[in-house]
Amino acid sequence: MYFIQGIPYTFDELPLILQDHPTIQTQALEGKDWDMEDLYRLSSYLMEEEVHPLVFDLQVNDKTLLPQDD
Repeated sequence: MYFIQGIPYTFDELPLILQDHPTIQTQALEGKDWDMEDLYRLSSYLMEEEVHPLVFDLQVNDKTLLPQDD
């Protein structure tokens, strides 16, 4: 999941090899379960506020908080 100030806005599917990794499974079990309705509702809120990062250009004060592209 990707979040902006704690609000989820999208996710990436993990390859099967990572889904089966014990550390990944532990992290997933410790996290909140999000369903598509939650993601739609919260993503809609970000759209209404014009801060959805996939649609609007946003200024970032601390670029170290952004996900790293490998």
